[in-house]
Amino acid sequence: MGGLTVLRAVRAALPGRRVIYVADDAAFPYGDWPAQTLCARLVELFSELLARYQPAIVVLGCNTASTLALSDLRSAYPHTPFVGTVPAIKPAAQRSRSGVIALLSTPATASQRYTRELIDQFAVECHVERVGSPLLARLAEAHMQGDTVADADILGEISPCFVAHGSRRTDVVVLACTHYPLLADSLRRLAPWPVIWLDPAEAIARRVQALVAEHIAEGPASDRVELDRAVFTRGIPKDSIRRLMANEGLVFQ
Repeated sequence: MGGLTVLRAVRAALPGRRVIYVADDAAFPYGDWPAQTLCARLVELFSELLARYQPAIVVLGCNTASTLALSDLRSAYPHTPFVGTVPAIKPAAQRSRSGVIALLSTPATASQRYTRELIDQFAVECHVERVGSPLLARLAEAHMQGDTVADADILGEISPCFVAHGSRRTDVVVLACTHYPLLADSLRRLAPWPVIWLDPAEAIARRVQALVAEHIAEGPASDRVELDRAVFTRGIPKDSIRRLMANEGLVFQ
C-alpha cells in the first residue's frame, strides 16, 4: 500500500496521465530481504513489467527498493527513466531549527550505506537519529485494510525518534518509508511533541513532472482516458484490498 502515497502526489501533479500501479505483495515487506536477493528480484521483475507495459517512466515508490536497487535497475534498463524514493535528508536539514532530526525507516533503509552518505553529505552539522522500525509498515498495511491498529503499537515504533540533546530536541522526522504517511493522523496525534513529518511524495511528483515535460510528448486525448490499472504480483487480492484500489481509481486486469 505504501506506493499509494506517491501515486496520489504524481496524479495531482500530472492529471490525465495513465498509471500502472504495481504492488509487489508477493515480496512484502522489502525491509526483511537481504540486499543482494532483493536487487536480483527487482531486476528480474522489471524485465517482465517493462516488456508487458512499456512505461515511459518508472517510479519506485519505496525507499528500501530505491536505496538498494536503483543503480542496478538503471544499469540493467538504461533506456527507461527510473525515479527513486530516497530519504529526504537534505530538506530535513534545511528545515530543522534545532539541528536534531530523526530518520524513520525500515531497518534495511536505516542501515544502508546510501543513507549514511546522504547524512554525511547534507546533514553533517545535524544530529540524525536513525530509527529502523521493524513493524510500522505492517501496521500501515493493516490500517489501510481496515484492521484495528493499537495506538500503543504505533507509539512503540515512533518513540525512539523523539530525542533531546541538551536544550535541543527532535523537530523534524523524515518519513523514509512510503507506508508511513498512511498513518499520518495517528503519527501527529501520538507524537510526544509537535514535529515536522517530512513526506517526500510531492518532491517525487515534481521530479516525474519535470521528466514528463522534458521527454514525453502529449498523446491524443483517447490515450488519456483509459483506466489506471493495479497489478499485484501474488495475483488478485482479497476483496478488502480490491475495494481500496477501486477507491483509488484503480482497476484490476
